Amino acid sequence: MTQTTPAERVRVAVVQAAPVAFDLDATLAKVRHFAHEAAANGAQLALFPEAFVSAYPRGMDFFTVVGARGKEGREWYRRYWASSIDVPGPATQTLGDIAREHALHLVIGVIEREGGTLYCTALVFAPDGALAAKHRKLMPTGAERLVWGFGDGSTIPVVDTPLGRVGTAICWENYMPLYRTALYGKGVEIYCAPTADPRDGWLASMQHIALEGRCFVLSCNQFARRSDYPADYPAFRDMAESEVVCRGGSCIVSPMGEFLAAPAFDGEQVLVADLDMGDIVRAKFDFDPVGHYARPDVLRMTVDEREKRAVTWLGNERGDVPEGGDTEVAHA
Repeated sequence: MTQTTPAERVRVAVVQAAPVAFDLDATLAKVRHFAHEAAANGAQLALFPEAFVSAYPRGMDFFTVVGARGKEGREWYRRYWASSIDVPGPATQTLGDIAREHALHLVIGVIEREGGTLYCTALVFAPDGALAAKHRKLMPTGAERLVWGFGDGSTIPVVDTPLGRVGTAICWENYMPLYRTALYGKGVEIYCAPTADPRDGWLASMQHIALEGRCFVLSCNQFARRSDYPADYPAFRDMAESEVVCRGGSCIVSPMGEFLAAPAFDGEQVLVADLDMGDIVRAKFDFDPVGHYARPDVLRMTVDEREKRAVTWLGNERGDVPEGGDTEVAHA
């Protein structure tokens, strides 16, 4: 595995904030605002929460029960789809512009749409504005499966950057030991964990992952109030505008499990920390989960990185949908 020699010290930021839910343009403006704040604090990389563009549909059941789906839920799904983004597309161009304008490595949770399906996705942009990587959440949690499709092994990148090797695990993917191992196997050094989980147990998991992977862990959650959601949002209809619906808890953890930026619960803010990249090697002196502490003669893992699609088009080199002519269709 070829690696870029990382910088000795890296300044990173996690942006604990809420989008303007279901409003794409207003949310992108908020990304720009917080990216500017992160860059003004000297950050070279900024992480935004899960589903920041443009909503984590907290509390929403989309008017669904087992065996039936309501008309109102279908309309809310349409609204959700309308505020989601194509990758690539105009919104990713805007996000790339934001990264370039602020010379940031930008890692951000988005809701990606492809056809009629939505995916919970993390995007990584380089400081020149290029989209460097895309990761689709492999397993939506619980009722998230009502509205999000499943990712596959084709989008689990770890990106080699001048800062170090950057990888992403979204929310409860962090509870999937084999997914974590795949990231360790790719040499992740700056482990980004955008989430929607504000519980105390999450913080223990972030410390555990830093110790297990001997990597820096950046955990980023939304701090959201009722007022961050539309006035007619049914899940929060009876709440006061100021009521907190997600308390945050973002943090930054060292490879030895120490908080470099302590968990924050007091509103929207940008947390910043300086990473001594030499700490990764120091930590691996006595534990390397896919190196000297592994036992591949006993325990090994295989990762299938092939893309899985419902329809595969044969008859042209790239596998694109054909424009015409006699083409065999193979159903995967």
